[in-house]
Amino acid sequence: MTFEDFGLDARIVARIGQMGLAAPTPIQAKAIPVALQGRDVLGIAQTGTGKTAAFGIPLVSALANRREKLVARSVRGLVLAPTRELASQILATIEGLSDDLRISLVVGGKSINTQANRLVRGTDVLVATPGRLIDLMDRGAVDLSLTRFLVLDEADQMLDIGFVHALRKIAAKLGRERQTMMFSATMPKEMAELSRDYLSDPVRVEVSPPGKTADKVSQAVHFVAKEDKQALLIDLLDGHRDDRALVFARTKHGAERLMKQLDRAGFAAASIHGNKSQGQRTRALDAFRAGSVRVLVATDVAARGIDIPGVGHVYNYDLPNVPETYVHRIGRTARAGRDGRAVAFCAADEMGDLKAIEKVLGTRVEVAGGEPWGGYAPAGKPAAKGRPRRRNRRRPQRMAA
Repeated sequence: MTFEDFGLDARIVARIGQMGLAAPTPIQAKAIPVALQGRDVLGIAQTGTGKTAAFGIPLVSALANRREKLVARSVRGLVLAPTRELASQILATIEGLSDDLRISLVVGGKSINTQANRLVRGTDVLVATPGRLIDLMDRGAVDLSLTRFLVLDEADQMLDIGFVHALRKIAAKLGRERQTMMFSATMPKEMAELSRDYLSDPVRVEVSPPGKTADKVSQAVHFVAKEDKQALLIDLLDGHRDDRALVFARTKHGAERLMKQLDRAGFAAASIHGNKSQGQRTRALDAFRAGSVRVLVATDVAARGIDIPGVGHVYNYDLPNVPETYVHRIGRTARAGRDGRAVAFCAADEMGDLKAIEKVLGTRVEVAGGEPWGGYAPAGKPAAKGRPRRRNRRRPQRMAA
């Protein structure tokens, strides 16, 4: 199958080719034909599968086919994303697909007055984070009553970080006659409820079940005391200093503290989290992408949707409380057909999180080091007797990453 098979305008097909997209990915092959028919779409696909183009191509095609004079402060197509970084990536994709649509970005961390001024003449496609969009709505700087196309990208993450009330406030201002596309990496119960509120008779397209990880990601877990995690991480990172590694921490303060510890240990490290300004986050991502930073420590919110090729290792320094988040995290590696390694650290109080993750995965994660806490038996091994062995609190011996 090729993009020409969708019956797209030749100019859009040419732009797709210029972006280096040779053939549709599975999610694109399923979602684009349905969306081009004007149907609402609920798309479920693991990260890195091409969801942005899956909604971007039909959105640009529909807007190009329905030429309308822009009304002041109006928005024809609205794309909502949970983070500034993801919104910026979506903007780049949509700009690549069109050469004559008016496209704007509104996110926090930038001048709201400048953004309001850009919206005065009206916008064909507005890519926005919910919080900043509501700020502009409250100022009367944007009118959504004429919006006929709505996209919610990474909808599950928007729920995780508390945007549900913001989404409802935005939806109340949208035109009733609209096409809505909702895309997500996971499908928790709350997502199903949200889809009923926003979608009308949607077509569900799914290319892999929730919890399925990329085929080329090898996974391992180290059972390690919380106070020994830093030493173990340094030891493992030391075994592949030339590779890019993404390290996930649970909190903003924890991520910043860990980054400074890695910097003192001689690693080219940076961090991204909610306490960083947009400029700081952008510079850190650019340095990581360019290779001048080799270790990026991140929280889930800051890293959501980031697509950086060549990430060889993902470390779950802290296990996530939501098991589906684990799948998203390790999807940051093994992208574009490459191999990747995902390593998890499990302290005694994280055993419940590990079991929940393995339930979602439908399999046990290979044990690479340490003794399971509380007699937990990995697949094919008998349960340990007595108290679990504590790791040496000194620097551990190097283990294969």
